[in-house]
Amino acid sequence: MSLPTRRPGRALALLSARTRATMDPLDPSWPTRLAADLRELDADWSESAEVCAHVAWTARATGNSILGLLSPGQVTTAAADPVTARTYRHLYLNALRYDFRCPTLQTLVEQLPQATLDGLDAYSRALYAFALLGQSRPEGLKVMDEVLREAGEHASTLHVLLHGLWLGQHLDQGAERLLALSTRPPFDTGRDPIVLFRRAGALRRLGRYDEGLATIDQALDLLPPGDVAVHADLVRERSLIAAAHDLHHQHQPARAMGGIPT
Repeated sequence: MSLPTRRPGRALALLSARTRATMDPLDPSWPTRLAADLRELDADWSESAEVCAHVAWTARATGNSILGLLSPGQVTTAAADPVTARTYRHLYLNALRYDFRCPTLQTLVEQLPQATLDGLDAYSRALYAFALLGQSRPEGLKVMDEVLREAGEHASTLHVLLHGLWLGQHLDQGAERLLALSTRPPFDTGRDPIVLFRRAGALRRLGRYDEGLATIDQALDLLPPGDVAVHADLVRERSLIAAAHDLHHQHQPARAMGGIPT
């Protein structure tokens, strides 16, 4: 799939809408204002996804999650304006994703009106796949493959799928699928620290500890300064890989001598 080419100045207009939404997190009307801005721009699903993912994360980081401003009913009720409905859906489902509320996210999507489900955009379906993958439900892989055929190289959508594969520890071939997804465009440049973070976790699960350490060190080097919360997550992953690496090597002599590790 080829995503639509943006008109000149469109990126600036979307950035302005994003900035307006995050300017005053204590203002409870910002979701309505964002929906109006995206409606005025006639934003498509991919543009809405990029803006709403950032805004939902920023709101959560400042202690003003969208979950406290919108009700589930506002997300599941059929709306006359599809752009507003999609904006609220992208915001709310992302907030659930960031809180790892996979069962709630799954239930909310399944409660959408049938007409909405029939025309659900690729990003919303990626968020649904995240909910299933995060619970290690194999049907999430089928939804993910469907999304991949439509989303092409849309980074925000692929990030959601990577997140689900990373969270779903008991998925059959989950780590292998994560590695494959982490090297396809647009991630094939190896310059995205979050992608490298997810990749390092998959390498740890596969017992490829030296590769995992090299990958997480690269992620730490690429992470922009000042992102304290994400830096802590990366350091925690490095500690897990290092501990698993040490444990593996401690048990090797026992296995070589026929001993049973305790």
